[in-house]
Amino acid sequence: MNIDRQRRRLLTLTGAGAVLATVGKIKGFSLVGNAVAADLAVRTPRRGGTLIISWGGLEPQALYVPGGGGSAPFQTSTKILERLLKLDNNLVFQPALAESITPSDDFKTWTLTLRQGVKWHDGQDFTADDVVFNAIEHWKALSAGIALKSLEKAEAVDPHTVKLYFSVPVPAFFLKSTLAGQYQLVLPKHLYAGRDILTNPANNRPIGTGPWRYGNWVRGSYVEYARNEHYWGAGQPWLDKLIVRWWGDAASRTAALETGELSVGYSNPVPAREIDRLVKSGDVVLDTRGYENSAWTVTAEFNQRRENVKRREVRQAILHAIDRQFIINTIYFGRGKAAVSPIFSSNSLFFTADVPQYPFDPEKAKQLLDAAGLPEKNGTRFTVNLLAAAWFEENARLGQYLKQALEDIGIAVRLDSVDRATALKRIYSDYDYDIALSNFTAPIEPVPTVTQFFTTDGIVKGAAFRNATGYSSPEMDKLVGEITIETDETKRKTLIHQFAHLASTDVPIVPLIEMQSFTLARKNVRQFTTDANVQGTSLNDVWLAE
Repeated sequence: MNIDRQRRRLLTLTGAGAVLATVGKIKGFSLVGNAVAADLAVRTPRRGGTLIISWGGLEPQALYVPGGGGSAPFQTSTKILERLLKLDNNLVFQPALAESITPSDDFKTWTLTLRQGVKWHDGQDFTADDVVFNAIEHWKALSAGIALKSLEKAEAVDPHTVKLYFSVPVPAFFLKSTLAGQYQLVLPKHLYAGRDILTNPANNRPIGTGPWRYGNWVRGSYVEYARNEHYWGAGQPWLDKLIVRWWGDAASRTAALETGELSVGYSNPVPAREIDRLVKSGDVVLDTRGYENSAWTVTAEFNQRRENVKRREVRQAILHAIDRQFIINTIYFGRGKAAVSPIFSSNSLFFTADVPQYPFDPEKAKQLLDAAGLPEKNGTRFTVNLLAAAWFEENARLGQYLKQALEDIGIAVRLDSVDRATALKRIYSDYDYDIALSNFTAPIEPVPTVTQFFTTDGIVKGAAFRNATGYSSPEMDKLVGEITIETDETKRKTLIHQFAHLASTDVPIVPLIEMQSFTLARKNVRQFTTDANVQGTSLNDVWLAE
């Protein structure tokens, strides 16, 4: 039995926690030590129980939003709908609906071998026709198509084999990341073909292949899922019922965790200042795993359409005025790290520290502004409109700090701290700001999620979390184009390092702090962070200890 097949068998038979302990014995497999998982592996998952989860966000408008829609619908939909692959928190791709994907010699044709015996929740068979439909009509056609723009054809060779034909070479990690990504959920062709995907009623009552079936949605309160008795994962899911519940504020989520009304809170469900108190109670545990493929940052975005900040030397000077360690200590309660570049330090595959950096040095900032021909006149060099997107309370506090930091070097600041809807409109539709404090979440694979903040084709008016600054550089566009088609892993890594260096030199958008993402759970919950992006975990292998 080959290693991949043995690992898949172990995953099916015992769940991911046991795999972590057992598969390390297989020759040639490198295992990252995980004492917690190893301890859990000797314990058989317990059948039964109800899990109630939530996250640090609000209820989505639909349980599934084709083409993305943000993290909220991604979290609700991935309990029902599945992807072809998943990336675990050891950054190893695991089979889901696809058991394997294999490239041709030129990396232009990829063969997908699909899992057999899988049923949609309505009893229909999952087949290659479903994947072909999704590849062309779903993934490529909608906003996520930027990742598959070179896909020319998808062909069902037989009921369980699909070939994808691309116009250019497609790197292995890039394609696998795409197929395991946030936007590549597999929809049932028989319910979507010939209908408008965006307005299909099935988006609010999804039918998938996943471990959970849609049960009931009480708007403004919770959505209930029932166990899929015919799930392809043997014995899974272990629970009888799953409930996703929304609380309108962090204080309510904090109280629910304390009382046990909430079992697991993902994606920073409570303010950082509350973590130590909750953990010290002995009833709640903290876990920072599971965000390797969805690392959060707070950013400063410089509008290239505005005077002064459109100049690179001015942006570089401003960065020297920002004390990132002070921000971490006072705003994030020590739960963060100074960002180095758009490729975060948590990205063990592609991070490099060999990029221009801007240590806190207000005097140097003043000298650089003087050299740029912007001396102080009557105590002021120039004025900027600083927009703080206050969807996180930390952003509002950061806006206050940054206002003071810029005024300390002679830049007058008009600060606007605004709600989510207003921030999205002003930053990504109206471009109504000089400097914006916003956020983005970065996967391990930088194309296109990270690179589209820097490429000319990332400038799409009205599209949130893309290139709102208006930055355009032929050198950057060329570099990202090369990254997209380079199939040699070593060469591709070098190109990504060059991207990080150029982005950190031109600094149109700058990650300031790598925010520590965390999950809080009641101490009896097991295996709740086995994915590299827990926002999209299916919770097929979670269970409750007595």
